[in-house]
Amino acid sequence: MRLADTPLIPLLALQAAWVAARALRLPEAPGPRSGQAGDGLPLRLLVLGDSSAAGVGAASQDQALAGRLAAYLSPHRHLQWGLHARTGATARSTRISLDTLAPGRYDVAVLALGVNDAKNGVPAARWRRDYTALLDTLTMRYGVTLCIASGVPPLDRFPLLPRPLRDVLGRRAARLDHELAQLAAARADVIHLPVGDALDPSGMAEDGFHPGPAVYDAWARRVARVILDQTSPALASPRPPGRG
Repeated sequence: MRLADTPLIPLLALQAAWVAARALRLPEAPGPRSGQAGDGLPLRLLVLGDSSAAGVGAASQDQALAGRLAAYLSPHRHLQWGLHARTGATARSTRISLDTLAPGRYDVAVLALGVNDAKNGVPAARWRRDYTALLDTLTMRYGVTLCIASGVPPLDRFPLLPRPLRDVLGRRAARLDHELAQLAAARADVIHLPVGDALDPSGMAEDGFHPGPAVYDAWARRVARVILDQTSPALASPRPPGRG
């Protein structure tokens, strides 16, 4: 939190408590968390992260990030995919939780993290260390050669959040996303995919905090385009450092 925000702490605490008390609690999307589909070159995909990766705001996994990725990738690849996600997850907790993930090999990992780190006030330097440790674990333990790091969503555009809480969390999210972009630019195995204008507040779920089906679909379409570009005609060498 910036020094300028210090006088707002009592108000921010009240607003955070109000949001926690009034927020609509939506479940993680039901449905399979692994599967295979399609023909062609093999592609092993792991989707991991927080409630957005788990599909909160969608009626089923078919409408969520993993399901839409499978729909966009399977016409071009023989896709084997898995989902490892939990509501409330942070970069650190996700790395720790990989100890419970069954051994396996994956070509590509799609990560959706950052909202909870921003909400929890995780400093940018610690966020970078935690995210780096997660990436290293995916590479060394699971053989991942390409990580798609979804940008930290702009919390200042979330309809649920009142001001000034919305603005403070938005600044935190922007700092973490900037750190993530720098991390990706320094590594040959990571592509940072910023949210940009892809987050349309009108397409969010009824809780005003999670993606709705239209946002999930647009997100998956962008990610699938990058994956297909990077893995065509065969699993390509990762792009050179510096491309975000």
